[in-house]
Amino acid sequence: MSEHDNGVVRRFEHPGKGRDRARPVPKGRQVEPVAKVEIERLLGDRSRQRDLLIEHLHLVQDTYGQISAPHLAALADEMGLAFAEVFETATFYAHFDVLKDGEADLPALTVRVCDSLTCAMFGAEPLLEALRETLGSGVRVVRAPCVGLCDHAPAVEVGHNFLHKADVASVQAAVAAGDTHAHLPAYPDYDAYRAGGGYAVLDRLRSGEVSIDAVLQVLDDGGLRGLGGAGFPTGRKWRSVRGEPGPRLMAVNGDEGEPGTFKDQLYLNADPHRFLEGMLIGAHVVEAADVYIYLRDEYPISREILAREIARLPVGGPRIHLRRGAGAYICGEESSLIESLEGKRGLPRHKPPFPFQVGLFNRPTLINNVETLYWVRDLFEKGAEWWKGHGRNGRVGLRSYSVSGRVKEPGVKLAPAGLTIRELIEEYCGGISDGHSFAAYLPGGASGGILPASMDDIPLDFGTLEKYGCFIGSAAVIVLSDRDDVRGAALNLMRFFEDESCGQCTPCRSGTQKARVMMENDVWDTELLGELSQCMRDASICGLGQAASNPLTTVIKYFPDLFPSPQRIAAE
Repeated sequence: MSEHDNGVVRRFEHPGKGRDRARPVPKGRQVEPVAKVEIERLLGDRSRQRDLLIEHLHLVQDTYGQISAPHLAALADEMGLAFAEVFETATFYAHFDVLKDGEADLPALTVRVCDSLTCAMFGAEPLLEALRETLGSGVRVVRAPCVGLCDHAPAVEVGHNFLHKADVASVQAAVAAGDTHAHLPAYPDYDAYRAGGGYAVLDRLRSGEVSIDAVLQVLDDGGLRGLGGAGFPTGRKWRSVRGEPGPRLMAVNGDEGEPGTFKDQLYLNADPHRFLEGMLIGAHVVEAADVYIYLRDEYPISREILAREIARLPVGGPRIHLRRGAGAYICGEESSLIESLEGKRGLPRHKPPFPFQVGLFNRPTLINNVETLYWVRDLFEKGAEWWKGHGRNGRVGLRSYSVSGRVKEPGVKLAPAGLTIRELIEEYCGGISDGHSFAAYLPGGASGGILPASMDDIPLDFGTLEKYGCFIGSAAVIVLSDRDDVRGAALNLMRFFEDESCGQCTPCRSGTQKARVMMENDVWDTELLGELSQCMRDASICGLGQAASNPLTTVIKYFPDLFPSPQRIAAE
């Protein structure tokens, strides 16, 4: 409303809302002076560029053991970002402990107990409860998804120190001794790798002695495929990126988060420069001036090794950026990985365009898995026929099978592609554990489905399992025995997917939650679960939601005795 007074229009404003009324405090969360000084001092001369937000959040978390609201506000101000933007990123990732206003500080030490499938099979749940009862009030005990130590289940992380085959006594001893840091193993450093002929292929490529076409031809002839799960031909991917207009970038997917998978960690810890040489060869082929290595936060040993050895590389190559994940399984999906590298929440992008066209910072980007790059040097030095000389049952090449569960000798097994689960167990794993009988197996990790032991003659490779509703993925093989609950295994996996869903699309966000609730019932409504699974497969944005129901649907299909008919239930 307004009134005319001598030709002047005066507007009646709501009390306290007038335009000329001075605002008593600036709008939004204010930066506390103490927090501002602490963040400025913490960042020092580090760059404030947008894509370093997650790195800076790690710095705050590592320094204070948590991230307070004042520190978030100060960090947002220091980086020129909206508080909401920083808050939503920090709260997206599981490894950032963001405190709300008024919340008490967290205990100084956090103990994480892995509760993914293999660790659950070996007693993670009672161990978790026992630790909560026995450890003091100064220790926080929480659940954790797979930490990549499935062959040493159950795994417990005390601070940043990982305990293998942990029990209450070993955890108590580590806590009492303050043993909270990762321990580096012996590995061949830069000088040792060079002395063994390392970087010779890269040197020949950079000097022009070996052509780019020759490298691509070897990859094509050998049939090397992406070993992170998708299995896309490596040579074709490199050509696709090279065919896009520059400038181009390269990103390495080291976010090995699939429950049951731990092969990349082994290769990074045991022979880091073999991986780095393959990476630098790929960067040279696509003419990438910058390479970003995205490594999951659960691998502090690998991160320390890479940081040390990257610093020893001669000058003259591409700039290498080592970035930490922060506890988000979804970031193993390539577009989510790109979003995280840009300092954002790891939400999958819609495709097309594909990352090789519009990737990191909107540039054509080559994305390869750690193990794929690890084999590039060997493939070139030994030739395509060497690689093709391996394989069984009509398949070609080598596979690094991460084997855990009820076998005598779990671990990473380098074996011919295409061998069967029975051959893998008997020839490479020492057989089934004493006192157990082979009952079921996961051929491709959490999302690869579950098959009965009777289906033990299927070659384990790309393209051989899809007709059964399964896939090999990253070759994470989990073996179950007659003492394990197959329905319970499927439920464990669905809980994992529910927890790890990014929440962007409804089919995955709600579908995993609804499926989990239904699977907790004594009697499963298999028809409704089947309809829900189909919806998730058809309508989810990325592979997480599309594959999350694979364990559920395969258990229903291949273990019918676990699901009596309504008539049988009524009769009983």
